[in-house]
Amino acid sequence: MEALAYLFVYSLLLSLLRSSITLDTITPSQPIRDGDTLVSADRSFQLGFFSPASSKSRYMGIWYLVSSEIVVWVANRDTPLNDHLGVLRITYEGVLVLLNSTNSTVWSSNTSRTPEIPVAQLLDTGNLVVKDGNFDDPGNFLWQSFDHPCDTLLPEMKLGKNLVTGLERFLSSWKSIEDPAQGVFSVRIDPRGLPQFVVMEGAAIKYRVGPWNGLTFSGNPALRPNPIFNYTFVLNENEVYYENSLLNSSVFSRFVLNPSGIAERFTWIDRTHSWQRFLAGQLDQCENYGFCGAYTTCNPNNSPICACFEGFEPKSERNWNSNDWSDGCVRRTPLECNDGDGFLKWTKLKLPDTSSSWYNKTTNLKECGGLCLKNCSCTAYSNLDVRGEGSGCLLWFGSLTDIRVFSEGGQELYLKLAKSELDRIEKKKQPSKIKQASIIGSVILVTGIIILGVIAYIRKNRLHSKGMSKRIDKKDWDNEGWNEDMELPTFDLTAIANATDNFSSNNKLGEGGFGPVYKGTLDGQVIAVKRLSKNSGQGSKEFKNEVQSIARLQHRNLVKLLGCCIQEDEKMLVYEYMPNKSLDFFIFDQTKSKLLDWLTRMNIIGGIARGLLYLHEDSRLRIIHRDLKASNILLDNNMNPKISDFGLARSFGGDEVECMTNRIVGTYGYMSPEYAVHGQYSIKSDVFSFGVLVLEIVSGKKNRGFCDPDHNLNLLGHAWRLWVEDRPMGLVDESVGESISQSEVLRCIQVGLLCVQHNPEDRPNMSSVLLMLSSESLLHKPRQPGFYTDSRRTDYSSSEHATYSANEISTTSFGPR
Repeated sequence: MEALAYLFVYSLLLSLLRSSITLDTITPSQPIRDGDTLVSADRSFQLGFFSPASSKSRYMGIWYLVSSEIVVWVANRDTPLNDHLGVLRITYEGVLVLLNSTNSTVWSSNTSRTPEIPVAQLLDTGNLVVKDGNFDDPGNFLWQSFDHPCDTLLPEMKLGKNLVTGLERFLSSWKSIEDPAQGVFSVRIDPRGLPQFVVMEGAAIKYRVGPWNGLTFSGNPALRPNPIFNYTFVLNENEVYYENSLLNSSVFSRFVLNPSGIAERFTWIDRTHSWQRFLAGQLDQCENYGFCGAYTTCNPNNSPICACFEGFEPKSERNWNSNDWSDGCVRRTPLECNDGDGFLKWTKLKLPDTSSSWYNKTTNLKECGGLCLKNCSCTAYSNLDVRGEGSGCLLWFGSLTDIRVFSEGGQELYLKLAKSELDRIEKKKQPSKIKQASIIGSVILVTGIIILGVIAYIRKNRLHSKGMSKRIDKKDWDNEGWNEDMELPTFDLTAIANATDNFSSNNKLGEGGFGPVYKGTLDGQVIAVKRLSKNSGQGSKEFKNEVQSIARLQHRNLVKLLGCCIQEDEKMLVYEYMPNKSLDFFIFDQTKSKLLDWLTRMNIIGGIARGLLYLHEDSRLRIIHRDLKASNILLDNNMNPKISDFGLARSFGGDEVECMTNRIVGTYGYMSPEYAVHGQYSIKSDVFSFGVLVLEIVSGKKNRGFCDPDHNLNLLGHAWRLWVEDRPMGLVDESVGESISQSEVLRCIQVGLLCVQHNPEDRPNMSSVLLMLSSESLLHKPRQPGFYTDSRRTDYSSSEHATYSANEISTTSFGPR
């Protein structure tokens, strides 16, 4: 027994002391042990043993060489090893087996035939294959990991089902960032009816991307031709699958289902050595499967977001009025089930659930409508393929569920209604003769106004180009004149009024220090209009400053200024519309914050940092924003952040690095100490505001008004206290769930504390911030933050002359120097 024990200890020490080996193939005589690796020929991917996050369990997996923390495939995801003695072998029968320290099989592949020379190889695509060494034919693989995906879809990997063999390739999430075992979420092609792309939670549909329409999936109009990858959807009698391939083989791109059930696509950016999120699914309530119930549409830009189709009414009026839409709607008038029934056309829709549908590739749209009329169970029809003028036929039977409205893109749907219901809808649309006469008169009047407006607009532009525009020069610009190098389009007041339905309260998006903001549609483009309020604390100076600051700035993390309107007593700025509103709308709301998983928050932090870096170092002039806060960070369709509101910004030229002012402006809780107290501002003032934002994004709490039962500190003080007590993870928002990366969270908290240090000289610049966020290098220890005070006292008590707003709008204060 002693001899056996000695032999075991000796072999253990030998295995630990042996140097690691890098292989290009696995053969029966050359297995892989813990510490060895198998590398693809182009050195893109590596296979070996790893432990995820802080877990001590060992797994066999594949990861990127440039980003080893991103594991794309795991062999023994449900059966981890408990030590470093695992071995991966290939048998002479061509079967891969993973053995533990007792030589028991933990995981194995399979094969249908025995090769002459069994070889396992990691391809440049990240596909681990078993083949016969005598053949190089890709179709000769005896087994491949691409047939057994985990949570990641790589280029050239199929996602779908072989209808002959029954092999289904689907993604399944990890249980958590520390446990790669199969989680509750999966991404599949549902083959029922017309096959559709779905995200499942257990056996239930969580999110439905919809069926393929020839160009994209019905529920994902954002999937469009792009310079990174192309995509294919195959549907025939043998198989149905989705596949994408890279247009440039040197680019890394991956589609992953995270532990929270969010599907995302990332692309590797060499310049920053980080992953950039390219697409993401399920960003609003309308993406929750069947959120509004049957025969409804969901539109996140409306309030309420759910609405019955015309010809339908709520099944439960009481529940509907209580914002419980799950019961959906029912027909107001039953179908007659004869030629008297007809169809009402809807556009820009995500098509309904197609699991109970029928399709035909050769039937045209007219024939399709005829087929639906003849079948009493048919409720709607549409084109199968939208390319060109459209082709094919798609019919629905039974209730229509999970439909949303898009602002652009989407498809047409023909909804079957009883003839009497169609007549009622048509009658409602038909104006009376008096109304017709009124409309004709109005059209003539409006046409005349437009013609006069065009003439005035042309004349105004001519005068403007000659420097003779008295209205602008004298009245609106305080005799400072318009900067003709601005090259900023101007819009007519009438056009803006029409675009916003005459500044209807239904189109109002919100209100800030500048004034109200309205949603509108101008020339088919959705816009946001900031209208200077007569009661605003900001005026012509701030208006002109915002135009001058942002007119020539072009960056993906800055909101785009489309133009302005200066007419009569009106001053308005026209911006691109951001459908997901502002950051504060999400992070400070207990329900909506759950939509922001850790990857999303990291993407937002990184995007804000890149936008600030552009303002501070890469733009034509150095721009100091001076009012960086959560409500001034807008979010686009993919939750990418864009810095907005440059009314208080200041530009530096030459070698200027800081300035002094008697006019202190900004927002309570975000201003740096040296600025709030002494009126001194620089790029480090913005860095302080950025640090506050980082800590707010991590914690989900506002710096201003923060309250903790254990102390009376503000959020900065609370974060500092947790840091010095070695409890920084106590700051993390519970809404983040299990999607966090502890190392990234700790790095973000440390960077945030470095940015809010009291002395501006101690704070990093934004180029250093970006480097710290994207690298794994050691960081400096932060010093005590500014405004580290008891929250029952004002943070700005030393600035006796300053006054601040109580509703988080931008503020202005004046005082002697």
